[in-house]
Amino acid sequence: MDRHPQDLTPDTPAPTHPRRRLLQQLGSLAAASLAPGLAWAQAGNKHTMKIAISIPESHPTTAALKAACAEILKESGGRLAIDVYPNGQLGSDTDTVSQVRSGAIDFVCTAGTIWGNLVPVTSINTVAFAFPDYATVWKAMDGELGAHMRAAFDKVNLVAVGKVFDHGFRQITHSSKPVTSPKDLAGMKIRVPASPILTSLFKGLDASPATVPIGELYTALQTKVVDGQENALPTIDATKLYEVQKYCTYTSHVWDCFTLVGNKRSWAGLPEDLRALVTRVMDAHAVKQRAAHEVLNASLETKLKATGMQFNKVDGKPFREVLQKSGYYTDWQKKFGPEAWALLEKYSGKLA
Repeated sequence: MDRHPQDLTPDTPAPTHPRRRLLQQLGSLAAASLAPGLAWAQAGNKHTMKIAISIPESHPTTAALKAACAEILKESGGRLAIDVYPNGQLGSDTDTVSQVRSGAIDFVCTAGTIWGNLVPVTSINTVAFAFPDYATVWKAMDGELGAHMRAAFDKVNLVAVGKVFDHGFRQITHSSKPVTSPKDLAGMKIRVPASPILTSLFKGLDASPATVPIGELYTALQTKVVDGQENALPTIDATKLYEVQKYCTYTSHVWDCFTLVGNKRSWAGLPEDLRALVTRVMDAHAVKQRAAHEVLNASLETKLKATGMQFNKVDGKPFREVLQKSGYYTDWQKKFGPEAWALLEKYSGKLA
């Protein structure tokens, strides 16, 4: 039988007024948003997080993230579950970068060309023809240049976690002709990601760069919105661009990486031992991914030739000379500043 107010004993709490109950609930939500660690503790000390990535599940970087997260779940005894959302499921690169800043998602793994829109120096690795080979790349990225780039995320309340993943040297593809010299790029409608430095690179080569999200690139090439694009071979393969592009030119004009970047408050909300675990496991899988990417890259020319793609290689020197005359290197030296540029040239040699 329901009790009436006069039947309540001193040990029976008085019923909460609906308005007061609502205020209590709102107060709890506010406290949880200010202290994510508290909310997780109330959920039984188990933590769930999300990683967004725009490239397909079959790409070596996505595969490495999934393997790392499975290992983290196991080693943490189920305390930390990180889900990977590939293929732009949570939005485009631009969308997900905004979401990680707001805390709507915990991590985004994307390219320096994309991060450069928010933190300019994090795209300095994509200065054209800066790195002649992988030996130079890893000395720079695991050395002083990489440390300088990673530290810059702190200014926008983000944190880089683990070593960078290899996204490869970028090559140019075209639907109807091979690129044999800088002149072949004149007026070419070429897709680039939302990246000021890549846009300026191709403008400096007299091409017509157009920004197209990676998820829309296949259709843009198929419908001739753009004539060509530039990406590393594993990306060309994973996105099946060989179906809509016939010619691939080895220009190796830019080397890029993917960096796993987290919301600083979400990251700080994890217990210290879990942060150490994530960093250690991500480091290990980044090193494995680099090796897997290199092996895959070496085998892809044969695979892509079997689909009908034709390959040629060019000397980068004439392209670099055109860029120097256009003011490309001088402009970016000013934008990145003397400290960052000096660190780049420590590994690349004189560029401007």
